Amino acid sequence: MSSATSTQGFMVVIPARFASIRLPGKPLLEIAGKPMIQHVYNRACESDANAVVIATDDQRIADIADSFGAKVVMTRADHQSGTDRIQEVVSILGLPEDAVVVNVQGDEPLIPPQTINQVADNLIRHPEAGISSLFHAIHDATELMNPNAVKVVTDAQGYALYFSRSPLPWQDAGPVHGKRHVGIYGYRVSTLNQFVSWPRSLLEVSERLEQLRAMHHGVRIIMAEAVQRVPAGVDTPEDLEAVRRFLTDSELP
Repeated sequence: MSSATSTQGFMVVIPARFASIRLPGKPLLEIAGKPMIQHVYNRACESDANAVVIATDDQRIADIADSFGAKVVMTRADHQSGTDRIQEVVSILGLPEDAVVVNVQGDEPLIPPQTINQVADNLIRHPEAGISSLFHAIHDATELMNPNAVKVVTDAQGYALYFSRSPLPWQDAGPVHGKRHVGIYGYRVSTLNQFVSWPRSLLEVSERLEQLRAMHHGVRIIMAEAVQRVPAGVDTPEDLEAVRRFLTDSELP
């Protein structure tokens, strides 16, 4: 890991579950001679994080992670989301309320380290925010209408106003414009500790977007356009094969 870009520093936590409907055992699936979770861990270690931790409830994942030298924190198996799992990790580790933690999903073996730094640095530079995240510009009508592409609108200072699976903002004619949310988050530990105590909000349930729970309770989310394109994670067998081809042909470690 390189030297931190801010004096405060940050930690990366990678939540990894064995269960997956479409890809059982997803974190352990082989890509270019290594399990997927090792690729994610390597990308995170290339960021400026002070520490990288894999959080899992499965001993098989823990054993593999231990084999390539990763720090592992075992968590409960009943968490409903990665956010809940991360909060348990920061509690186990005893991190202070003002610490910054970046959630890197365990199925993103191509995540650019620069975007991990960006999320952390943006949160550190905005002390009034409790969460940070990223977006890509949308210029395609099909992407704008796709409910699997989460959209976000922001205010003049870059804070999120709302997230939705619906077209946002609505556009009748003219060039398509919008912002597609990228699912990487930075959290203050104080926000994580509050988040897990709140019940699910109506908007969160309706949109199936847990960040709306935080917004419902007044948490400010600072957004920025990603400095580098963040490839989609591995959700399907087709995604897996595409990443295998890419990494087999590349020189990435």
